[in-house]
This record gives sequence, structure tokens and C-alpha cells, in this order.
Amino acid sequence: MAAYFITGTDTDAGKTLITAGLLALARHHGLTTLGLKPVASGCQRYPEGLRNEDALALKAHSHPEVDYATINPFAYAPAIAPHLAARQVGDTLRLADLTQAMASPLAAERDLTLIEGAGGWRVPLNEDEDLSDLAGALQLPVILVVGLRLGCINHARLTAEAIRAQGLRLAGWVANGVTTDFEEADDNLATLTHHLPAPCLGRVPHLTQRSTDTLPEQAARYLKLPDIP
Repeated sequence: MAAYFITGTDTDAGKTLITAGLLALARHHGLTTLGLKPVASGCQRYPEGLRNEDALALKAHSHPEVDYATINPFAYAPAIAPHLAARQVGDTLRLADLTQAMASPLAAERDLTLIEGAGGWRVPLNEDEDLSDLAGALQLPVILVVGLRLGCINHARLTAEAIRAQGLRLAGWVANGVTTDFEEADDNLATLTHHLPAPCLGRVPHLTQRSTDTLPEQAARYLKLPDIP
């Protein structure tokens, strides 16, 4: 059983695409999988309740199947930072509650379990706790998704330093092509490879839906799995 926390250099770095892509790749290898999105804002209301598009993508690539509440126990409609979304509906996010919600899924001991954060590393849960504290509480190694665009070197290096300062291991990173017009992508990738203290798990180009394969299945072709005992 292997479990990792997935974070990104910032919002829209492609965390969900890479998380689902790694799960799809694990399935290709015959492994059991579970993708978790503890907190999600910007959820849509359906007859069965609030549902988040990213969490649904992780659910689709989790095998054996689990119910939605297991994937995303804290779901909010406002499309703003999670702690603000929770506050807007009269709720308060607490690290202890998130840690408790993750205990049972982690105890299931799937071959690969990935817990996806929200936004970047230092997204607040409340005035005193951050979502990164969940990775610390669970003592999970971290995979960093780097959105390849202007500023990504600084964002990636600062995030790696923050992960290390929290006493956690950066287990790997993925370069994700979030745009088609980043002319210095190759040079940025070389710089990231030099400075980030972890293996690169893949470079995913900017993907569009051009076939019957889902985007995560397309992404899986460019990825390699982290270490799985």
C-alpha cells in the first residue's frame, strides 16, 4: 500500500488531471486505487447533493468503487477558497475533522491512494491551520504538480522548500503543460530538474479531448508511478 499527498504550485496547475492520470496508470498495472479530495469548493448541486467535478474525476478512477462522500467529505458550493466557502455557509474546517475523515479510506490499504489538496500548498483551513497540515498529520510523502508557465520555477522551489520545512518528503514532481504557448518550457523544465530534490514523474503536454480516451487516460501515457511497496 502506498499513499501520497498531491499538491500544486498554484490553482489550475493541473492537480486533478495528474492525480487521475496516476490512478489510471496504476489501474493499467492491475493495481487497486483510491483518489480522495477531502475539501472542495465550487461544487454543483445535484438531486443527490453537492458534487465537485474534480472529485468526480477521482471517483471515476478509484477501483474498487467507493461512494462520493468517501472521496469528498467536505463539499461547498461557493467557488472561492475553501475556508471562505465554509465560512460563507456557516461551517468551519478543522484539521482534526479532515484527519478523521481520511482515516477509514487510508485503512482500506489500496495499492495506491492519492489525496489531492486544493489550490497550492498553503491554502488555509481556518485562521490557524492549513490544508498542508493534513499531509503532516498523516505523514504522507508529497507529489508536486508544476504548471509549466511563467513563474513556475519560483513557485515550485518555494513549495519544495515549504514541504521540506514541514518535515515531509517530496517524493516526486510532474511538469504539466497548462498552456500551448509557453516558449521556454524546455529550459524551465531543465532548471526545475536541476533544483527540485526529487525525481520527475513525467512531463504531460497540454491535452485536449481528441479521442475516446479521457484526459486522465491520455495523461497516464506520459507519467510513471511513484514507488509502491
